[in-house]
Amino acid sequence: MTKAKLPFWKSKTLDTMTETEWESLCDGCGRCCLNKLEDYDSGEIVWTSVACELLDCEKCKCMDYDNRARLVPDCIPLTPKTVRELTWLPPTCAYRLIRDGEDLFPWHPLISGSPETVHSAGISVKGRCQSELKIPSDDWENFIVSWPEKS
Repeated sequence: MTKAKLPFWKSKTLDTMTETEWESLCDGCGRCCLNKLEDYDSGEIVWTSVACELLDCEKCKCMDYDNRARLVPDCIPLTPKTVRELTWLPPTCAYRLIRDGEDLFPWHPLISGSPETVHSAGISVKGRCQSELKIPSDDWENFIVSWPEKS
């Protein structure tokens, strides 16, 4: 009797994944593209529903993924190193889950087989955000939300 082969996210570390495997971990939720505010004194980070200028909030897709870091200077591309350092990754983020030794949620496209399940499960920012191009940064505090921090 042969042992079933484990999926790559259970058998590899973030550092040993291929680029294709790494990219497929992203569930397409867009939560990492939401702007966050940090309290200067306490260091507390809060989420807003104001998204990066490159995120299409209706399609929940980056409009220029390959050039995002060049076009948006404060964009933080996720790498094994940044995933280990970032404290604000949402609890549903596959990179965070794998980093912390957890499994993916049933709605994750790698489990469900469909990129739409992240939206139908209510996890994504699809239809719940607005572009930072429409909201002055001084007003972002009026768009603080807590749902990105929930599973």
